[in-house]
Amino acid sequence: MTSAAAETHERIPTAVFPDNQAAVRHVADAIETLVRERAAAGQPAVLGLATGSTPVPLYRELIRRHREEGLSFAHVITFNLDEYYPLEPQHPESYHRFMREQLFDHLDIPAAQIHVPPGDLPRDEIHAACTAYEQAIRDAGGVDIQILGIGRTGHIGFNEPGSGPASVTRLVTLDRLTRADAARDFRGEANVPRYAITMGVGTILRARRIFMLAWGRAKADVLRQAIEEPPRDTVPASYLQQHDATEVFLDAPAASELTRLRSPWWVGFPEWTTPLTRRAVTDLSLKLSKPLLKLVDKDYQENGLADLVTSHGPAYDLNIRLFNEVQHTITGWPGGKPHVDDTHRPERAEPARKRVLVLSPEPADDILAMAGTLHRLVQHGHEVTVAYLTSGNLGVPDAEARWAAQLMLEANAAAPDSLARRVLDELARKAAFDQDSADLRRFKGFLRRSEARAALELCGVPAPNVRFLDLPFYESGTYRRFQLGDADATAVGRLLHEIQPHQIFTTGAAADPSSVPAKSFAAFTTALGAAADHAWTKDCWVWLFRSDGREWPIDEIEMAVPCSPDELDRKAQAIYQHRSQRHQTPVTDSDSAEPWEQAVDRNRATAQLYDRLGLAEYEAIECFVRWQPTADTSTSTSS
Repeated sequence: MTSAAAETHERIPTAVFPDNQAAVRHVADAIETLVRERAAAGQPAVLGLATGSTPVPLYRELIRRHREEGLSFAHVITFNLDEYYPLEPQHPESYHRFMREQLFDHLDIPAAQIHVPPGDLPRDEIHAACTAYEQAIRDAGGVDIQILGIGRTGHIGFNEPGSGPASVTRLVTLDRLTRADAARDFRGEANVPRYAITMGVGTILRARRIFMLAWGRAKADVLRQAIEEPPRDTVPASYLQQHDATEVFLDAPAASELTRLRSPWWVGFPEWTTPLTRRAVTDLSLKLSKPLLKLVDKDYQENGLADLVTSHGPAYDLNIRLFNEVQHTITGWPGGKPHVDDTHRPERAEPARKRVLVLSPEPADDILAMAGTLHRLVQHGHEVTVAYLTSGNLGVPDAEARWAAQLMLEANAAAPDSLARRVLDELARKAAFDQDSADLRRFKGFLRRSEARAALELCGVPAPNVRFLDLPFYESGTYRRFQLGDADATAVGRLLHEIQPHQIFTTGAAADPSSVPAKSFAAFTTALGAAADHAWTKDCWVWLFRSDGREWPIDEIEMAVPCSPDELDRKAQAIYQHRSQRHQTPVTDSDSAEPWEQAVDRNRATAQLYDRLGLAEYEAIECFVRWQPTADTSTSTSS
């Protein structure tokens, strides 16, 4: 929970939990208490509900309590935050349908007590409908508990930047990043509605209690802004500071940028561990634009680090120590440099020729993060295997599938009943939002396989060393609705036992738990845990790359692999091979329009940070953090 010291920075009471399940139980307890108390008094409980992946674990917990503990929702009235416009209620991506599938169909709540903004009205009727929605909330007695998520733009509901605290239920235009985040749900950004109907910030602030939930590291920075910085229209969630009964519930990755966790020296006297000392000194160097070796005692004393320099100084000694630590992360030998002293190197020298396994959640994740490192590993003679855990077929726009199928038919016109012909026939009659058939998903998977092979060929990875696991959770699911099963971890486990790697590169440890990287990582950790008694696991190191369009903070980087201009150009060419992913809307707020531009810019930015710290100047750097299993590492794939 929030400490007294943290409150000097946090303007909203914020609770941080080890994982989202612990947070969800806490929120579900509050909802259950309200529902039972109101039912006992013969009164309704009014809940404001959110959509998206964030509240899904909460809804599953409420369903469990209804089924297993008899929690009745017969006296509950609900009001949803928002709905896309124009979308009919039966549309597969409408929030009407989402709420039915994720919650309402599994509870005993009467249909007449469920309210979702209408997304299928004529434009000239919207204003009246929004006014009626506000009145319906008042007639129900107001919202008792409002559940919120937060978007990467800082939006709550669909209140995009520019929404003020007096705004009410209305039609809004969706922000570019918001539409980008929804692109895969709608099979391409072109299909994402440009408008939505949403409760206003003012409507939300009238709730008696507000619970905002967030999971995963991708939203950490905007959460810090909303919780710690003054309220402003550019971050609508920051207006929750004006509500006396708002609480924020975060998992550890989502909370990672809060001052009490990122810079605890500003809220107290922390234990100066090696990682925290490195963070403090590198942050100071970058803040003052002074290389590490030029910092002086006064710099520390005037920037909240007097305790550090007093207990571990003088500055000169700290600077030298931190300079060496950061310098030792840099290596041109990501597989370890053989036959040398590896005391201060990120990777072991032996064995000189390692079995390396790269686990990529979807095709392109590996190339975007570590194409240069892949090429270097192959060059150095390591046995590199790249395994794509999912097919990535949900990320292929219909237009790309049509292009590929037409090309195949041109090459083989004498195949009237071919898969390509069936795909073209389906695409010709398919409405924009119809679900893909098994044939079409399989075809799109083949398309992504071809792209992946072409990209890896540029990195030097031979075709026999490329694997496609097509994990069942992905093939049987859709974005935001994935469910892991035992078969997923079993498939990963078979590959691990076959390769018996010395090195594994993967991602997803701090991702949103509902995402493909997080689900893939859970399958991997379960498989690795099941193999713990095997001898090869004792000599296996796991390195994490990030797949959310961002990079590790420089103080966390444990292996930094420089890329030359030629290597960076090769990486851009490899990314370009993923044709179906070109022209996808950026996953960050970068001005760069294309995936290869974003990746190259990110690698160059990392190199510039090392340069600013006073280390060697490189063209670009790919970076990794070492992961080690802990006692609380999940071994369940049922979540």
